[in-house]
Amino acid sequence: MLQLARSRRNFSAWSAGMLLLGLLAGAQAASASDNTLAPKKSVGERVYLAKVTRVFDGDTLWVRPLSGGRYRKLRLDGIDAPEICQAGGVASRDALAAMVATHHVRVEVRRYDDYGRALARLSVDGEDVSSLLVSAGHAWSSRWRRSLGPYAEEEAKAREWGRGLFADPAPEMPRDFRRRHGPCPLP
Repeated sequence: MLQLARSRRNFSAWSAGMLLLGLLAGAQAASASDNTLAPKKSVGERVYLAKVTRVFDGDTLWVRPLSGGRYRKLRLDGIDAPEICQAGGVASRDALAAMVATHHVRVEVRRYDDYGRALARLSVDGEDVSSLLVSAGHAWSSRWRRSLGPYAEEEAKAREWGRGLFADPAPEMPRDFRRRHGPCPLP
């Protein structure tokens, strides 16, 4: 009887040790395989040079990396431009297109939105494209809760000088426009 109790105890200790070794080996494999447990939203670099292939509206565009690869849809991070069917929408799109038309842009992907689009900062010749758009009155600084957003100073100056959208004393923000009218119809 004493022998049976010892063998059960030894077996329990052995099986617990094997379980622990298995767990440790699995954890090492997961960390060695470049964080395979984390969701991957996109394949590609976080910072790259690209050519703009299409400007959809004042804050959405398509680029193709200069290093090759697939086209990528980007949304400018930190701003909200008018919808294309909203007052100022076409002017905003045309302003963005003019800024990036003949230049290579530097893309810095900051995160991804709920639709899988990359939210990025774009720069042309070292200038922040979003900052230029807001300064010219072609977009709002993105607001979040009580924050006036990353381009609040540029927006305040554009309002003070009555540039672009802010020539209207009460321009309608795109999120309010979408709430009232829904999305713009596709062309």
